[in-house]
Amino acid sequence: MSLLRYTLDLFEPFEAVAPVEPAQAAPKKIVNTAPSQPFVAGQPLQQAIAPAAFTHPQANREVRLDGAVVAYAFARAKRRTIGFVVGPDGLVVRAPRWTPLYEVDAALQEKGPWILRKLHETRERHARQENARIDWRDGATLPYLGETLVVQLDPGHGFAAKGAALQASDPAGGPRVLQVGLPHSASTAQIRDAVQAWLMRQAKTLFTERLDYFAPLLGVKWQKMSLSNAGTRWGSARADGAIRLNWRLVHFSPAVVDYVVAHELSHLRVMDHSPRFWDTVRSVVPDYASLRGQLSDDAIPKW
Repeated sequence: MSLLRYTLDLFEPFEAVAPVEPAQAAPKKIVNTAPSQPFVAGQPLQQAIAPAAFTHPQANREVRLDGAVVAYAFARAKRRTIGFVVGPDGLVVRAPRWTPLYEVDAALQEKGPWILRKLHETRERHARQENARIDWRDGATLPYLGETLVVQLDPGHGFAAKGAALQASDPAGGPRVLQVGLPHSASTAQIRDAVQAWLMRQAKTLFTERLDYFAPLLGVKWQKMSLSNAGTRWGSARADGAIRLNWRLVHFSPAVVDYVVAHELSHLRVMDHSPRFWDTVRSVVPDYASLRGQLSDDAIPKW
C-alpha cells in the first residue's frame, strides 16, 4: 500500500498556461480586434499618451481594454465556453471552435477589469522578483531568518568554519556579515554555490531543532528529515514519518519556519487538510494564517 503524501505550496500559483497549438494559431501578425479609441474627457493624460501594453510571447490577436493594449495568445479548443487564463507570460484565450470572433471580443470587454487587474498583478509580481534577484559578488545582500546578510569575500579564510561563517551581530545595528572563504576573483557561480552550501547546512540544523521542539507538543514522532529544492513546495510529509523541507525557508523569519515545520508534523496526526487538521496546527502555532500568507512573499530570492 503506497504511503499518503501531503505537500505545502510555495505560493498561490497561476493556472498553467498551455502553448498555443501551432496548427490552430493565426499568422504571427497581430490583429487589432478593437478600433482605436479617441481621448475621452476625464481619462488620465498619461494613459492617453502612452497606454499600458501587455504582450504574450505567443500573441496572435490584440484587444484594447479600458485604454490598455493587450496582445494575447488565442486558440480554438474542445471546450464549451470561452476561457481566460492570465499567467506569467500574459493572457491566453481559448474558445470553442464554433464561437465567432465577435463573441470572443465581447467576452474580453466584459472580463476586461478582471483581466487588467490580473495582468497588473503579474507585472508587479515580476518586478518584485527581479528586485529580489541576488547579484552574486562581494557585498551582495540576501535575506536570512528575517535579517539581511552581507556577503564578504575572505581570501585568507580567516575563520574556523568550513566554507563560510556568520559574524556576530553588529553593535551599531548594521546588517550581519557572512564571510565566504573565496578570493576576490571568484566567479558569480562560485560565490552563489558557497553561500547556498552554507545556507543548506544552517537549514538542516535549524529544521532538526524545530522538528524536535514541535513533535512532542503534537504527540507525533518524525523518522527522517531531508532537504528539498522544489520550485513550488515548501514541505511535505509522509505517513511513515519522513519529512521534507525546502532549504530556502531560511530566507523567511523563524516564525514562518516554525509554521511550515508544524504544518508538516500535523500531517502525521491528520492526513488531510480538514478543519481538524488546521485545529491541530493552530494548537501549536495560533497565528498560522498570517504566517502562511507570508510564504507568497515575492521578495524572497527564487534561486
